[in-house]
Amino acid sequence: MKKILIDNRWSGTGGIGTFAHETNKINCYDNAYFTGKPYSPLDAIRLTLKTAFTRNKVFFFPGYIPPLYSGSPYVITIHDLNHLDRKENSSLLKRIFYRLVIMRGCKKAKYIFTVSEFSKTRIIDWAGVREDKVINVGNGVSDAFSPEGDEMGYPFEYILCVSNRKAHKNEIGTLEAFKKAELPGSLKLVFTGKENEFVKRKIKELGIEDKVIFTGFIEQEELPKIYRGAKALIFVSFYEGFGLPVLEAMASGVPVITSSTSSLGEIAGGAAYLVNPEDVNEISKAIYDINNDERLRNDLINKGLLQSKNYSWEKTAYKIDSHLSSI
Repeated sequence: MKKILIDNRWSGTGGIGTFAHETNKINCYDNAYFTGKPYSPLDAIRLTLKTAFTRNKVFFFPGYIPPLYSGSPYVITIHDLNHLDRKENSSLLKRIFYRLVIMRGCKKAKYIFTVSEFSKTRIIDWAGVREDKVINVGNGVSDAFSPEGDEMGYPFEYILCVSNRKAHKNEIGTLEAFKKAELPGSLKLVFTGKENEFVKRKIKELGIEDKVIFTGFIEQEELPKIYRGAKALIFVSFYEGFGLPVLEAMASGVPVITSSTSSLGEIAGGAAYLVNPEDVNEISKAIYDINNDERLRNDLINKGLLQSKNYSWEKTAYKIDSHLSSI
């Protein structure tokens, strides 16, 4: 069997970093010792220089940028086609790069790993590759996310939005819906990360400065505490290749409001309050219902705990290893 080497540079880079870190804790592949930023377009050239004369190895890329040429077989991971499908995250240069480099990599890769049936279908349609070449390995939920354990200890009730300030996360719609829901003054909306000027202006325009909190940077080990203390998670993104916060909240015993579109309805599996992310009134009603209907909350909590058990990093790591080992 060929030796498997992993591109181990994605730590701390969000979903791809979590995927790489959690699965390799189990599979323990050797580090390929690539250098440079793995998300830089120049990385395709750097990788080519590193892999062109390597033989009898298998390279595993948890990210989406492949080498232009490799002397050994490789597998790339495309979590979604956000850079093509969402106008606010796309550009002419990105579309050209995907066409010339990533599509070429898809055709030359032994496999393309992805994390949902939604993303699998999009990749097959876009890249024009065989269905059996694109493998949905899924994502998992760390054991750290559970109903038992410490909370952050905020002195108020809150609805949580685990997000960033990217436009496709639909934070403006979330803010508008929160204001429209006419919730008790003591209930706040907590966003992970730092606010930016655009969101700050919207909060001021809505007159809810005293009801919206930003956590600033959160260490990974602190994240379960924030989930546990939340009354609900709201994650009504316009587009996700998977949507880890949905499962992390469910595993933490927190009811979830999420979108019925992209991969999110698939991942929620009937255990979340699904809404149209384009409809502020629908999102607002979901927030109101979750806050006021205890029976609904308990039903979603129980269903969510069961749904989260369908996903584990052990399952994902096994799927990854079984395919890499067969090359």
